[in-house]
Amino acid sequence: MIDIASGHPAIDRYLSKNYEQVRGMSSRFAAAICGHLIRRQSELGIGGELVEIGTFEGRFFIAMALGLAPGEKALGIDRFDWPNAGVETRFLANCAAHGIASERFVSWKADSREITSDALRNKLGQRPVRFVHIDSHHSRECLTNDLELVHPLLHLDGIICLDDMLHPGYPMMASAVFDYFARHPEMRLVCVIDREDIVAAPKFLICRNDMFARTQQDLLNAFARFHFILNADMETYFALVLTPHPRLAEVE
Repeated sequence: MIDIASGHPAIDRYLSKNYEQVRGMSSRFAAAICGHLIRRQSELGIGGELVEIGTFEGRFFIAMALGLAPGEKALGIDRFDWPNAGVETRFLANCAAHGIASERFVSWKADSREITSDALRNKLGQRPVRFVHIDSHHSRECLTNDLELVHPLLHLDGIICLDDMLHPGYPMMASAVFDYFARHPEMRLVCVIDREDIVAAPKFLICRNDMFARTQQDLLNAFARFHFILNADMETYFALVLTPHPRLAEVE
């Protein structure tokens, strides 16, 4: 297991003892990095809610919710119909078992494609979203919808995290991200978070231009030993790449 921590005591206890007891695919490596970002947001006075679209049984949701400040809430959106109807019950049980009190989160059984930004804003009590994790249906159409759904609600210093990017099974999802950047040129890919297992594909972290340099530097300061030095070439800028085993390909 990779020795990595978020620096937030509650998150790190969960990551080290219970994370893999909750069924799911999100990696502990990525959860620690995202937990670090949530902790740093709090330290910088960046407040707001957390939204996850596609909670499944709550593995990643719990880690992020544990990092919220007093008075903030986490909202989990899912159809809760896969792989069977019991998934919502397991999600709620996992949240309770791992320290997310019922008043600190909301479970919303819905298809995100049928939600409007206004409805989501009302569900959040008109509060901005400081961290979003999107792990819903893996199609270009759904990811496009989810990005546009959360974009108007995002805190000016907020972060969007996208799951399963560059996955060999879902190559069209990446095009939805680049189309999003074309529609919203104020947004940038700030970091690619690799996984322990490349087959499951990395996460993308997105933020506004104004937060780009500060976020990259903060991640570099905290996770320098995981830095893939070539970074990700975005043609007009470079996005940071963090990976458990940073190395260049060997030529034989």
